[in-house]
Amino acid sequence: MLYHAYELQRAWLTSASAWASMSAGLLSNPRLPLGYMGLGPAAASALEVFAHAAAPRGKPAFGIENVMVDGVRHAVSETTVMEKPFGDLLRFRREGLSDKAPKLLIVAPMSGHYATLLRGTVERMVERCEVYITDWADARMVPTSAGRFDLDDYIDYVVEFLDFIGLDGNGGRPHMMAVCQPSVPAYAATALMNARKDPCRPATLTMMGGPIDTRKSPTTVNDLAMERPLSWFRHNVIATVPMTYPGAGRKVYPGFLQLAGFMSMNLGNHMLSHYEMFKHLTVGDQDSANATKDFYDEYRSVCDMTAEFYLQTVEEVFQTHAIPNGTFRHKGELVDLGAIRDTALLAVEGERDDISGIGQTKAALDLAENLAKAKKLYHLAEGAGHYGIFNGSRWRDKIAPVVEGFIARHGKGEIVPAGSA
Repeated sequence: MLYHAYELQRAWLTSASAWASMSAGLLSNPRLPLGYMGLGPAAASALEVFAHAAAPRGKPAFGIENVMVDGVRHAVSETTVMEKPFGDLLRFRREGLSDKAPKLLIVAPMSGHYATLLRGTVERMVERCEVYITDWADARMVPTSAGRFDLDDYIDYVVEFLDFIGLDGNGGRPHMMAVCQPSVPAYAATALMNARKDPCRPATLTMMGGPIDTRKSPTTVNDLAMERPLSWFRHNVIATVPMTYPGAGRKVYPGFLQLAGFMSMNLGNHMLSHYEMFKHLTVGDQDSANATKDFYDEYRSVCDMTAEFYLQTVEEVFQTHAIPNGTFRHKGELVDLGAIRDTALLAVEGERDDISGIGQTKAALDLAENLAKAKKLYHLAEGAGHYGIFNGSRWRDKIAPVVEGFIARHGKGEIVPAGSA
């Protein structure tokens, strides 16, 4: 019933959004004097803000066509190199990149948003690396005939993707970066591949704002997961996909609930952002208004995740703390973090992160007790919130150079200047 109620509301809001958009256009028409006097500009701006907020959104495109490297603009190609039921593997490569450049797998979160949330991450790293990224599927679009997908399957996908990527042109192993939630499965996959001496085990693993040990500096997100039993989540946030989608009948944690949760955490800030958008529109500052629109176009584009993946993550990561307690298992096999001996680890945290508190990601360095100290690095990004770790100016100018330097020190792949072949 929950999903059906949402679909009815969405249908109504779609019509309301279209009406508001047309009305705003009429009020803004330069041929109509109403748009220049009285409440005309304010009404048009208010309607435009509502139309944008209520508009339906699909899966965004990465749209990375070129990047600037050392003052020279280079074209970027995007290719789907592997297709699987619950997620594809995309490759981004810029023109003129050396064949000896390192290969980097970016593991995107499966947490309600599409992989395009990491557009800025990909755009920055593709300057010096051949970048691959996990493009997780919207669970409501995956037929039930494809089976289930849980945390164990997520780890299997990561291992399979790394094996597919293989070595770079210099014989160096691939590198891996996990942003937020996938730090846990990426860390587990690294341990499993080290234990098996997999030839494509990552040379480095960068974990950014990841919930490795959520007992450290717990946030509101952590408290919510701890305050309620797993049965509460199963009965209150799990819904069944309606018949209008290919995944009809699949149990999922709907993306719209995930979005509602994130919006409610900082409701005041979101309301202020929309008010600022309204003010920009009333004075004709379209550029500032468009910047806010672009952010929310991405932020509000959400997808569903399978119920089994969500519930297993809540239990293993936030309730039993299986990773730091040494009890995490992958398909019955105990994951031995002590097996990590030759994958260098970088933990990046944001000083103002309100989703993954300070110390939660850093814990991964201590848990890999058999890894040499020289292969461990911790970086605290001053002034950065959760999204600032992987997007924006702090990411581009302060954090990305640390990641690039780490990759260069611990991999055979060469980070070379643009134009070198």
